[in-house]
Amino acid sequence: MKNTYSLTVLRKRLFAYFCLLAVLILVIIIRLFFVEVVNSNTLQQKAIDQWTRELPVKAKRGNILSSDGKILATSADSFAVFVRTRSVKDSQKVSQILGELFGVDSQSLQQKIDKKATSEITVKRQVTKNEIIKLTDYNLDGVYYSVDNKRVYPYDEMLCSVLGYTTVDGLGQGGLEKYYNKYLAGIDGEILYEADLLGSDLSSKTPTFIPSVNGLDVVLTIDYEIQLIVESALNKVMHEYTPKGAAAVVLNPQNGQILAMANLPSYDLNNVPRDDIESLNSLSRNGLVVDSYEPGSTFKMVTALANIEESLNGNLNAKPLNYVYNSSRYRQVAGGKIKCWSDHKNGKHQNQTLQEALNNSCNPCFTDIALSLGTETFYKYIKSLNFGKVTGVDFLGEASGMLIPETAVKEGDLARIGFGQSVAVTPLQLAAAASACINGGLYYTPKLVKEIKTSDGKVVEIMKPSTAKRVASKKASQILAEYLENVVTNGSGKQCYIEGYKVGGKTGTAQKFVDGKIAQGKYVMSFVGFFPSNAPKYLCLVTVDEPIGGNYGSTVAAPVVYDIFTNVISAKSIAKQ
Repeated sequence: MKNTYSLTVLRKRLFAYFCLLAVLILVIIIRLFFVEVVNSNTLQQKAIDQWTRELPVKAKRGNILSSDGKILATSADSFAVFVRTRSVKDSQKVSQILGELFGVDSQSLQQKIDKKATSEITVKRQVTKNEIIKLTDYNLDGVYYSVDNKRVYPYDEMLCSVLGYTTVDGLGQGGLEKYYNKYLAGIDGEILYEADLLGSDLSSKTPTFIPSVNGLDVVLTIDYEIQLIVESALNKVMHEYTPKGAAAVVLNPQNGQILAMANLPSYDLNNVPRDDIESLNSLSRNGLVVDSYEPGSTFKMVTALANIEESLNGNLNAKPLNYVYNSSRYRQVAGGKIKCWSDHKNGKHQNQTLQEALNNSCNPCFTDIALSLGTETFYKYIKSLNFGKVTGVDFLGEASGMLIPETAVKEGDLARIGFGQSVAVTPLQLAAAASACINGGLYYTPKLVKEIKTSDGKVVEIMKPSTAKRVASKKASQILAEYLENVVTNGSGKQCYIEGYKVGGKTGTAQKFVDGKIAQGKYVMSFVGFFPSNAPKYLCLVTVDEPIGGNYGSTVAAPVVYDIFTNVISAKSIAKQ
């Protein structure tokens, strides 16, 4: 009996040992599975990191080009110098020589090398080839160099607020450099050196080279010739009126492509003021996209289009095209007076049609239109033209402007929106809307980039124009374009008249607000012009902020557009009509 019991206990113990052994084997198998399969890549990488030291091989950043092939941003070869702390045999000698060659603090560098807190120290970036030649003459142990890239802008200040700039490491930090960084940046490579456990290089081993992949080229819609013309014209107005700033954008109304875009004052992209953040933020700001202002009378294009379309559609609330507005110099609205900019003592524009109201830029007439259309109808056009929301241009930080919610609009607000007050827009927003008003009634999202391609010219991606959104009929748009041509021929836009060419346009003079109040004597003066008016190919908006000695958009901004258009006509050899 006792033997039987002992045998049973022995069997149970053996079974328990067997189970335990089986569990241990299973744990080992699972562990091996994770090591060999699940974590193999991670562990291999750790092993490589322990037994190798790497030097970066910077990918060459892609070029940025104008639509006509001019290189606007490129990369020049430079070098970066490193120190491998555990491979340095004489830290004092190395530190002294590097300090003399590259202007770094030799004492601080020696302390870093001796501490060996990090395996690799970056001595200097963007080193010249001549400096590297001098360095190699010393044959210093533990000192290495690799290919780096330096961003270069061949035309200095041109397009500075559009192109943006890069960090010292070559990553996009502003403008298109940042927006399209994923295309431009490329993929960095490496040079791998085998090292011992202490991190010292094994001189008997051949380094492994992993090549970099260069970035792609970005081709803009910007026309180099037109950009030069625009910046020259803005420099003239800056010199003549010494305003706080001046800006201009030129669009192709038929597809939304931005042909030129400039903001002044500007700065040299090859000498970015990184040590003065406030100045850098101000000078690099693309106000045409990120800043809003009250458009003033240029907004009357929108009001006129809405009335023309509704009149053609038989809306009884719209003013007929032959309607004659009364000659009163003001309108009483919601307890306040809305006045015309001009006095009527000398018989100026008494009773007038819509054409004459546009010519004379008479506020009361556009107040009548806005109130007669009503909030719902008027807002239908305002919203369809993308006011109150971003255009969707390929640029970071775009503002949406300010539009009073439709449910909150009061009678006085609606009256003032009719002639461009109580609403704020970005200049690009207004230019895109104006294009739709006169191009046949089609709204296009403005674009800055045309295509992406490889350095050898192979097109990778084409940035097609957005699908056109119809905002008005072709007939209504054609009528408005004819009216606006008459504004230039016979009205307030005469200073943009070009003999032999069909030019249309609208002036604007808007008071500025500071701390929610009208700032006396401070104005933004603007002009929207386009040609040829019967089939527009160019639309230009110019804004001049607080010019000294200028009175109206018609006398300050319109001549700038005239300057731009006449030079475009000459550069593109456009024949008279």
